[in-house]
Amino acid sequence: MNVQIEDSWKEQLQPEFEKDYFRALTEFVKNEYTTYQIYPPGKLIFNAFNLCPFDKIKVVIIGQDPYHGPGQAHGLCFSVNDGIPFPPSLVNIFKEIKSDIGTEPPTTGNLTRWAEQGVLLLNATLTVRAHQAGSHQRKGWESFTDAAIRALAEQREHLVFILWGAYAQKKGAFIDRNKHLVLSSAHPSPLSAHNGFFGNKHFSRANEYLKANNIQEINW
Repeated sequence: MNVQIEDSWKEQLQPEFEKDYFRALTEFVKNEYTTYQIYPPGKLIFNAFNLCPFDKIKVVIIGQDPYHGPGQAHGLCFSVNDGIPFPPSLVNIFKEIKSDIGTEPPTTGNLTRWAEQGVLLLNATLTVRAHQAGSHQRKGWESFTDAAIRALAEQREHLVFILWGAYAQKKGAFIDRNKHLVLSSAHPSPLSAHNGFFGNKHFSRANEYLKANNIQEINW
């Protein structure tokens, strides 16, 4: 199956493309794009992978679903296109960055600049129907993104995995804590941010770990 994805990831994930679940997922997604308004645009489904080759990744942040409002989703978890108002979780992420390392919030919620530095901004589910959160869950995307996380966890060393909320923590439960830094806390959503997201210092802790392993830090 010819999937349009960055070459190093294509090599890593090739076995997934041949599996029955991925064939069924492909048919489902194609049908959804022809029938409904689906986000992100088709060419951006694998944007997180395309901006972040396998060997360049330093940090992995796991989200759940793409944003389902007009113009928001562009294939990177928690990120929105230029000119789009910041969703509440992203507002809280920028608040924590300011509190943690002193960086003022940017004028755009587009996190492509993180991805280009080696931050894989990976949603567990890569597509969604407009205004229907979770509408593409349990169709196969979770198996595919699990395979991506497993490849990184097993084949790379000294990565930082950032797991916000119970969903991400469950998805990253198998990661070897002796080989990688795993940072967990409450989700940045306004519903839970005050239960341990604020003050988690994940951004400075990630950079301290990278620096200790002679890896270029992230400019958050």
